[in-house]
Amino acid sequence: FEQLNALVSTSIAGSTACLRFPGQLNSDLRKIGVNLIPFPRLHFFLVSIAPLFPPKDAKFTNVKVAELTNQCFSPDNMMAACDPREGKYMTASLTYRGNMSVKDIDEQV
Repeated sequence: FEQLNALVSTSIAGSTACLRFPGQLNSDLRKIGVNLIPFPRLHFFLVSIAPLFPPKDAKFTNVKVAELTNQCFSPDNMMAACDPREGKYMTASLTYRGNMSVKDIDEQV
């Protein structure tokens, strides 16, 4: 269960970072949900993690923005038992961490 615990803790830490650190751009999860989806009965968050690879390979793996974006919407990377290809997205919010070009991110999203 060590690897599963690491995945869950990483996803929760990333999702709740706005609650733990002060700043003008930070907000709570309720505000994010209200701003993303205007219909109260449709507030379902799906969390995914990308890239997924063994921790020992982390130093040697170079992933492009396009690969990260595609992996985020892959059913293999979802932290819920659902297939996102069978549903519809009203909105999506992706948080990229690391040294990436904003231009590359805008092109992919």
